[in-house]
Amino acid sequence: MTPAVKNIRAFLAIEPPDDILRSVLDLQERLKRTVKGKIAWTRTGSQHITLKFFGDVSTEDIDSIGRSVKSRLQPGWSINLKVENLGFFPNARKPRVLWCAAVGDVEKLAALQKQLDNDFARLGFASEDRSFRAHLTLARIREPHGIEGLDEALAGQARFCAGEFNVRELILFQSKLTPGGAIYTKLAAFPLEGG
Repeated sequence: MTPAVKNIRAFLAIEPPDDILRSVLDLQERLKRTVKGKIAWTRTGSQHITLKFFGDVSTEDIDSIGRSVKSRLQPGWSINLKVENLGFFPNARKPRVLWCAAVGDVEKLAALQKQLDNDFARLGFASEDRSFRAHLTLARIREPHGIEGLDEALAGQARFCAGEFNVRELILFQSKLTPGGAIYTKLAAFPLEGG
């Protein structure tokens, strides 16, 4: 039996609605005017709340992932999120990632993410070693010590809120790496019954 070819780079995520994404992109533009240094801003179309990054998968893996996700989405489920505030990974002293937090039904979402992660581990995908933090990545900071204007920019956006939304579906995306950045394609969508 020939082993399955694992040539699809995939992840499971929530895609916020367009009005939330426009607000986040407007925030990025404001921050770009103030923050200077070696920083890579996320591009339009790459704003997701990632639940699981799988790496390279096969078409058979996609089917198995889909069955696992469908089995976890219960009738009557509803998850409401609000995108607001700014933060850093790992911390403000050594910022590597600048992000917007997703708040609201995050405990419910984290419980779902943990259940899915356990299901995916049974399919052969490594479990996450970090605790889940629902967020949208705004930028990756290449040299934290060379960044200027970050504190001032964040102070000016302390009350930022992009809005709230009801999660309608979880989406399995393909991520194709190109010289111009990753290109994302929807492979499958899994509706939340209560969404």
